[in-house]
Amino acid sequence: MSALLSENTIAMSGGVGDREQVGQLLADWVERGWLREVDAAFARFLAREVPHAHALLILAAALASHQLGRGHACLDLVATLRDPAFALSLPPDGPSTRTDDNAEENVLLPSQVLAGVTLARWQAALDDTSLVGDGEGSTPLVLVGTRLYLRRYWQYERNVCRAIRQRLEASVELAGTLDVGGLRHALNSLFPSVETQPKAHADWQKLACALAARSAFSIVTGGPGTGKTTTVVKLLALLQSLSLTGEDGKPLRIRLAAPTGKAAARLNESIANAVERLPLDGFANGEAIREAIPVAVTTLHRLLGTRPDTRRFRHHAGNPLALDVLVIDEGSMVDLEMMNAVLDALPARARLILLGDKDQLASVEAGAVLGELCRRAGDGHYTRATQTWLEEATGERIEPRLVDDGGGALDQAIAMLRFSHRFSAESGIGQLAEAVNGGEPRNVADVWINHHADLALLESAEKGDAAFKALVVDGQVGGQTSGEASARRGYRHYLETLHRRQPAHGSGQDMLDAWANDVLAAHGEFQLLCALRRGAWGVEGLNRRVARLLQDEHLITATGEWYLGRPVLVTRNDYELGLMNGDIGITLALPAPDGGWSLRVAFAASDGSGRIKWALPSRLQAVETVFALTVHKSQGSEFTHATLVLPDTMSPVLTRELVYTGITRARRFLTIASAGGRVVIERAVRAQVLRASGLSAGFDAA
Repeated sequence: MSALLSENTIAMSGGVGDREQVGQLLADWVERGWLREVDAAFARFLAREVPHAHALLILAAALASHQLGRGHACLDLVATLRDPAFALSLPPDGPSTRTDDNAEENVLLPSQVLAGVTLARWQAALDDTSLVGDGEGSTPLVLVGTRLYLRRYWQYERNVCRAIRQRLEASVELAGTLDVGGLRHALNSLFPSVETQPKAHADWQKLACALAARSAFSIVTGGPGTGKTTTVVKLLALLQSLSLTGEDGKPLRIRLAAPTGKAAARLNESIANAVERLPLDGFANGEAIREAIPVAVTTLHRLLGTRPDTRRFRHHAGNPLALDVLVIDEGSMVDLEMMNAVLDALPARARLILLGDKDQLASVEAGAVLGELCRRAGDGHYTRATQTWLEEATGERIEPRLVDDGGGALDQAIAMLRFSHRFSAESGIGQLAEAVNGGEPRNVADVWINHHADLALLESAEKGDAAFKALVVDGQVGGQTSGEASARRGYRHYLETLHRRQPAHGSGQDMLDAWANDVLAAHGEFQLLCALRRGAWGVEGLNRRVARLLQDEHLITATGEWYLGRPVLVTRNDYELGLMNGDIGITLALPAPDGGWSLRVAFAASDGSGRIKWALPSRLQAVETVFALTVHKSQGSEFTHATLVLPDTMSPVLTRELVYTGITRARRFLTIASAGGRVVIERAVRAQVLRASGLSAGFDAA
């Protein structure tokens, strides 16, 4: 039999020959990088275990496994038949039409393999009770309607849906215990009637606090600068005030968590600042409320308690967390498996509050939990009963377009913050983020036409090395040297800060820590963000290129792996050193006892205290140079001047969500360096992430 299949041999009738052909087909797809070896191995295992299994079932098993690696919780049979290429990791413009030298024919594509296969036929092929079930029993695959799951992920999805629904049901009882008059008084104290936003808009921060106060499960979603952290701190103050004046007068046990160390560190600092600014004069026990709000943030892995050599955490249903309220920031980064673990470890009567931007990139692992839960958030879908209650509790008016008597229980637990305090109406960054979110390239083009001072576009493929060097070294684009443009920084800024402020021998630890803090802050002024890891326009290629450019400017001397000024990213949690995946450190030279200098890597402490963690380079086993950082890794971080680097050709990872996430990492300035020009930007804006899952379907009747 030929190593490659011809179209007329794949009748998929379920005979032994067909199964052998499917096995060869999967091997060919693995060889070309369209399928992972683990996916093909899973299919081969099932074929060995059940020799009579239909060839279409074996194919579906491989594709279902492959979906997990692409972020999907399941294989959607309907979507796959409609667009078979969707099921594999094919290049964006399709596979090459070139025929291999050793093959007479091209490898068959999914569209060719599935040609003529109907949904009914595929479902019939999956009707094998030894491998596929409806969830009862222990079959490795579970079919729910037209969605095929690996059993473990079906369990995760079912558990998450069930746990959230239970909390939504508990919210009905919780809402009945609230004194609306007392709640309104507390909310008015936390939100003084100082006009902080246009009068035409309701105060959604206040509305979010009211919604969450009556919910055992709630979500506060919003874009950059909408005040998610401010809102949750006021919400915690509200909850503590209600608890301290309740029957037992005890404060709630509150824990704060984030998916990564970097996100936790950022929340740590912002929470501490927000707690200090809380307007508590209207409360008789204001200082007791302030003291009852925690400012320490941990990672989810630390909160749940990781254990070596197992996916199981120390905390679970049999050993739940000791808390009354759990707040999770950067909820878009939480995957399905982690959300299952969190809900499993929560005490039955504990509240869960999720914060996040529903439009950001979803988690790297399978599932888009926050995005799915918030899919209707923009339109509210609040029932008239919720509208009436909210208006009575807050004094705010709900727009009629957000009211829907058909709204579900989940809709009543979600608040979307709709006004950005970071970006004004004139902000180019804010306008660009909104245009990208809308998915219309013409609107994106209109933003560029207006030449905003906080935006710059570098079409790198045309500009060459000199323009890219000006951007990387000094943060400049197109020779801009005055006004707002002169405030842009490149990597020269942190390296000159490093050399200019380096303490002399004999300096105390406080002075060394202050220097390290200055360097770290200066480094945060500018960051290259990449869509890809590999290639000339990916992290690996750009890290090498930037190092050469900085060396040419005599700003670094990169003669070995470790050198003065090397920025590094921690890629794996190191609990012994107290470093988390996503932490960024800078290599500095400290005075040595012999009168020389010794390299140490400085990391900011994650508690916002300003302390520095110093580490020997030899102790850091899981780090990489980070002149360039993937957009995925940048989630939970912000930079004064962010530069989003896009490659010269389209890639499957280039999506609307990735571009939006990259844009919103910028606090003050944004540059987009697109090697492929505006064409790549336009194509990325059109490409939306659609993750196969059934999570949202579980709430359609809720």
